Amino acid sequence: MANVSVAAEWQLLYNRYYRKPELYPMPWKHVDLARTKVAAAPFGGPIAVIRDDSKIVQLHAESALRKLRLFSSSGRPLADAVWRHPGGRLVGMSWTDDQTLLCVVQDGTVYRYDVHANLIEPNLSLGKECFEDNVADCVFWGNGLVCITEANQLFCIADFRNPSAVKLADPEIEEMPHCIAVIEPQYTVSGNVEVLLGVDDAVVLAVEEDGVQRLGEGVLRGPLQKMVVSRDGKWLASFTHDGRLLVTTSDLTGVIIERECESALPPQQIAWCGMDAVLLYWDDMLLMMSPEGEPVHYLFDEPIILIPECDGVRILSNTRMEFLQRVPDSTVSIFTIGSTSPAALLYDALDHFDRRSAKADENLRLIRSSLPEAVEACVDAAGHEFDLSRQQTLLRAASYGQAFCSNFQRDRIQEMCKILRVLNAVRSPEIGVPLSIQQYKLLTPSVLIGRLINAHQHLLALKISEYLGMNQEVVIMHWACSKITASLAIPDATLLEILLDKLKLCKGISYAAVAAHADKNGRRKLSALLVEHEPRSSKQVPLLLSIGEEDIALMKATECGDTDLVYLVLFHIWQKRQPLEFFGTIQARPLARDLFITYARYVALNHIPEGKTVWLFLVI
Repeated sequence: MANVSVAAEWQLLYNRYYRKPELYPMPWKHVDLARTKVAAAPFGGPIAVIRDDSKIVQLHAESALRKLRLFSSSGRPLADAVWRHPGGRLVGMSWTDDQTLLCVVQDGTVYRYDVHANLIEPNLSLGKECFEDNVADCVFWGNGLVCITEANQLFCIADFRNPSAVKLADPEIEEMPHCIAVIEPQYTVSGNVEVLLGVDDAVVLAVEEDGVQRLGEGVLRGPLQKMVVSRDGKWLASFTHDGRLLVTTSDLTGVIIERECESALPPQQIAWCGMDAVLLYWDDMLLMMSPEGEPVHYLFDEPIILIPECDGVRILSNTRMEFLQRVPDSTVSIFTIGSTSPAALLYDALDHFDRRSAKADENLRLIRSSLPEAVEACVDAAGHEFDLSRQQTLLRAASYGQAFCSNFQRDRIQEMCKILRVLNAVRSPEIGVPLSIQQYKLLTPSVLIGRLINAHQHLLALKISEYLGMNQEVVIMHWACSKITASLAIPDATLLEILLDKLKLCKGISYAAVAAHADKNGRRKLSALLVEHEPRSSKQVPLLLSIGEEDIALMKATECGDTDLVYLVLFHIWQKRQPLEFFGTIQARPLARDLFITYARYVALNHIPEGKTVWLFLVI
């Protein structure tokens, strides 16, 4: 019966099954997707919401001032900021790969926010032409942006890590295109971004920095209303003027799918679901289509936002977050109704074993030659599950089969358990990062830990780092710096104890780096106390000099016996102090005094600053 209940949740699209489990109910308040602009980061990232200034909306009890609000994928509030920026209407909003929120306004200004709704300075500009002509629309990808002005000129920032606005070739069109799509630079022959424009003619214009091409002549029968490029840049899904879904190669030389849709009106959204299906969304219906077979319909009584992922699409509504994905082959082999695959029989054998039935032994005998494949299928299926109880049952089935399988990789189950513990921890509603196993592997554990750190989830990041045997220094360092920034009211001595209690957990951690951050935040005394615990003189001495502790720096340099450090301190003091004071300082340090005398004897007199020459003679 378990198999029946699991498979009952699936939808069949031609010869592939799809499922749409609910990830979270959304507890957020006063959020109506019909009245707002929304930007959701991929890989289960945060969601940005702001009232749509292009719509006339009823305010109810909320303030007339617009607020940019950030939520986790589980609907937990993260931060907010009042939107007071000039520059006209907010044209577009999206997240970069490093989870920086980009907000583009009409005059071409790009405002950037971190995950705590802090504005990142400086603001960026798309150039003088965008300022004069106004930005009409924009399309984002990864770390890049393309915008089109009301004068139908295209501008691009290819990488916000090195932001520089570039004007693309003039498409020479008189009216605004019906739709815009982007082929990312890594998927084009030239290595530059390629912008596809759906214009009135039965062609698509491919615009790059150095020219414009006409694509689709002889293939298209009319203008395209909506289009989206697949994640690998190979395919283009589009909605035609006469109500058809058209899937072609990205250069529009070959047609892969051409199917009638159930509406001639253009969909509000179009997105790829993995690489096997295309989603089209109208007001109350989501249509999923593939090359063959009847389309699958999903009905909604509230507006939704489609959030493409590498292995499916997250569906965000006012009340819930769901994940539409293709059911993995391993899961299909186990839970398809009436399945007699080795994995299904092994799963069934566990059920008989729990009920102390001899049928368990019969099932094992039937699949003895295929037992390794059955165990592997159960492990793989467990990795793709979001349901905890189903994960546990599948892993138990794999462990049960492994006991009778001598040639199965022994640490496979253990590794999957590790991955699932990490995934279940970040999927919890309190954290709200609903990663699938495929997304987790593509993102990598180190990037996940970095995102948890940036979200100030330091404890979880530390536990995951320790559990996976990764370096914990990055986590503790970020925590210490964040603690200093957020603890202005805590006395230096008290804060020092709190910091040392955690910093000592990681051997070899750079106390000097934490001390430098304290100095940058105006906590010079705390900085001096911290640097005392830095064991490496090469890091300790320069920082002591930077915070004005020259005497302590000289003492530390002479104690370690590093002549380079001693000279560094000597020259620093020589430039800052009067000669009498300088010689009084080094007189108590024989090593420093002797090194300076040696230096003075071999340096030409004209190299010594004017006014100190006579004192050099006294030294010699």
